[in-house]
Amino acid sequence: MGEVTDATKVRLDLNDGHKIPALGLGTVPSGDPSGVKDQVKTAINAGFRMIDTAWYYGTEKYVGEALKELFDEGVVKREDVFITTKVWPSYYHSPEKSLDESLQTLGLDYVDLLLQHWPIALSGDENGQPPAPKDNEGNLKYDDDPVNGTKFIEVYQNLEKILDNTTKTKSIGISNYSISRLNKLLPHVKHIPVINQIEYHPQLSKQRDLIELCEKNKIVVACYSGYGSEGAAVLKLPKIQELAKKYNVSTNEIANAYQILEGRVIIPRSSNLERIKSITGLPQLTKQELNELNQIGEENPKRYINDPWGYGIGFKGWEGDKLSEPL
Repeated sequence: MGEVTDATKVRLDLNDGHKIPALGLGTVPSGDPSGVKDQVKTAINAGFRMIDTAWYYGTEKYVGEALKELFDEGVVKREDVFITTKVWPSYYHSPEKSLDESLQTLGLDYVDLLLQHWPIALSGDENGQPPAPKDNEGNLKYDDDPVNGTKFIEVYQNLEKILDNTTKTKSIGISNYSISRLNKLLPHVKHIPVINQIEYHPQLSKQRDLIELCEKNKIVVACYSGYGSEGAAVLKLPKIQELAKKYNVSTNEIANAYQILEGRVIIPRSSNLERIKSITGLPQLTKQELNELNQIGEENPKRYINDPWGYGIGFKGWEGDKLSEPL
């Protein structure tokens, strides 16, 4: 049995001088959104120090309630917890208003990280409604071409203004940026994004070129759906299960270690409170074992998140995306 350390103690350096916990809790609701309150409290009590949320998730109210109780009980102070929120693409025209709404709902004066949720512009009203606007044929309605439009650059530049002119966020970053989107953005920024949050796990190792582009630009990669989304299919991979037995840890902890040991953030989510308490171990996988996990994606590539707002962005293997050029 190999060495196992504490994943909640690992901090990664951001390119703006701040640090981010490598293990966070995601707050996308898997059922009743109110359940997120207990999930956040359980995670913080288990040692987690990063909570990832978003206006779109509809859970910020419950995240805020949990944080208030934790602060009032003296479990943690505000400065001990790293909070991320995001600007949804239907709110692209008013990112500061979106942030203000999130701050009010969360009951906070600032977030540690503000992300652009997707690099597209959807046709939302002044309040970002509806979040997924559709035309008469059921297709998403955009205010900019989803393939060749450039409004996403303006959105990020408006995040830069929030960073420079207010105290509402300490860092800014991006989410769901492909290689082509990132290459279009970087020549036009004042502040390099500190994070690119994407789906990533052993079955997406063919996306390594995007990881390398981020690393080249000192952008930390944060990974969602690291377990394979609903059903947690990644945890059922034979190599993951083999390593869990070897290190006497859960399959969740092997999936976490795959990211953290290579310098990436992972943001698992779970409605199972006992599981949240039990995934803080960090087995010290060898370089060879990490390479073996990477090979899984070469032989059996699979993406689990294929939402329609990802169409046209240019990701590999995005099911249903007929807008992106073949890669």
